[in-house]
Amino acid sequence: MTQRTARSRHRFPAVRAVLARHAGPDVAFGRRLVLAVAATAVVAVPFALALVLVEAQWPPLHRLDRATAERLHRTALEHPAWVRVLDFFTDVVWDPVTMRLLVAALVVWLLTRRAWRLAAWAGVTAAAGGLIGFLVKNVVERARPHLPEPVAHAPGFSFPSGHAMAATTSCAVLLLVLLPLVPRRWRALPWALAVTAVVGVGYTRVALGVHWVSDVVGGWLLGLAVVTATTLVFEAWRADTGRARIPVSEGLEPELSSSEEPESPRSSGTA
Repeated sequence: MTQRTARSRHRFPAVRAVLARHAGPDVAFGRRLVLAVAATAVVAVPFALALVLVEAQWPPLHRLDRATAERLHRTALEHPAWVRVLDFFTDVVWDPVTMRLLVAALVVWLLTRRAWRLAAWAGVTAAAGGLIGFLVKNVVERARPHLPEPVAHAPGFSFPSGHAMAATTSCAVLLLVLLPLVPRRWRALPWALAVTAVVGVGYTRVALGVHWVSDVVGGWLLGLAVVTATTLVFEAWRADTGRARIPVSEGLEPELSSSEEPESPRSSGTA
């Protein structure tokens, strides 16, 4: 068996050359990215638990959803001006279209900086989040809250919240890419803005009566699962190319904070 394997290796040098040419870090990065996105729905254990509880209509969760929706609905009916504020934030500032346009602008900027793989990570993360959220909604088919004298309406199904998921994935992408450009003494500010957007959009959806609390939590968990999976793949690519691994809290591409793109290990080795 060993001699046969050795003969086959010498017999197919062209095949071995093709495999070697297509087994570099870039190909590994793309393969891992696609596999991680495809496996996100399977490995997202916290989200899967939330989904099971929602589908089973777990009584404590059902009571929490109902009580919170009714309490916030009474507040909305008593304060019409507050409803207009909520509408502005949920339909303009934190709308999924707005969030994805911000990510799209970020991707274009990264392409101008020749940060190809970081641009791919940002685009794939945002697109995967939207697609997975849409698919899960149509599989679960959970009805939206039905409240007397509703102050807002929304089409489609309820679980998970698309607004909450888009805010989670988009804010995570923007934060991880732009954080290295912010001076350390100011880094608490972008973190605060990201958390405010993610929590705020969840509150607006429940306060307007178009989502249950569990819908919003489900959107957060699924969004985090997508970001975690794609970020791990990106960090693995960094290791494959010989770049230093850094804490995710520092951002994904600290080299962007410098005026010049860092040299790849191959180019630096031939200089």
